[in-house]
Amino acid sequence: MREYLTSSDIANSISMMRTAFDGTIVVVEGVTDRRLYGKYMDAENTNIIIAHSKDKVRSSVSEVYGRRKDSGVIGILDSDLDLIRKKEPERPLFQTDTRDAESMIIMSPALENVLWEFGSEEKILRFQETMGKTVREALIDAAYPVGLLMYVSQKERINLSFKDIDFRQFIDYRTLECNIDRMVEEVFSCSRCQHINVNIIKSKLRTELSKNYDKTHLCRGHDLVDILVLALRNTFGEYNAKNIREGELGGSLRLAYDSSMFKTTKLYRDTSGWCTDHDLRLWKVTEESDLPS
Repeated sequence: MREYLTSSDIANSISMMRTAFDGTIVVVEGVTDRRLYGKYMDAENTNIIIAHSKDKVRSSVSEVYGRRKDSGVIGILDSDLDLIRKKEPERPLFQTDTRDAESMIIMSPALENVLWEFGSEEKILRFQETMGKTVREALIDAAYPVGLLMYVSQKERINLSFKDIDFRQFIDYRTLECNIDRMVEEVFSCSRCQHINVNIIKSKLRTELSKNYDKTHLCRGHDLVDILVLALRNTFGEYNAKNIREGELGGSLRLAYDSSMFKTTKLYRDTSGWCTDHDLRLWKVTEESDLPS
């Protein structure tokens, strides 16, 4: 039923909550955002509402804060492609440092913690020596062309679908190198875009690849996790990673991402500053022992 919820429905839920709660109300996009950010919030003085989409976060918070004059609400958004477009959301909306929350986690030491749990130290060292880059750098290089193709798709308004792509079709699990041509063909196969010339899109993508974008602004966390699953299962994982799935790995990364890591982000600094200025409680003043087990 969540697909039938409108922004007005969510705004009304916030206003109804306000009748019994005078703390900070935080609107997030999805369930995994609630699981992540909720770990660090002051539980007695905050409540979280899931809007189920970025647009609904933006619209409902704007409605409640702007038209209904409720200054105790904020929204947290995935930046998606807004960073590459140099776009900042209007306060009290705040966005992730990288493309989304999952990619923000993978850019942190949480990745090394998860590799320690599921990876073979010997195999990882061999991989990094052979490739001349760290696992994180290899993941970013592999996921970057996919994120950039999504940018091209939006820029050219061709609506390619990235939902069910099979990374095994274009990522070499031994090296994590991305075959650009196969990647574009796989996305086109999932998109059923027979009316668009695939070679034209390949050319446009290669033009974008020649530009000096910040790769962390374009790599989707979902893609990074899927590629890491492929590598752990086939290249440098231990026995406990042989059957690991994307959902399990994503959960492990969230658990490995602690408050000290989160507190280094711009998202933390921006939201903390806003809430301090507006006399709102948001994040716990944390020691690691304060976090839920």
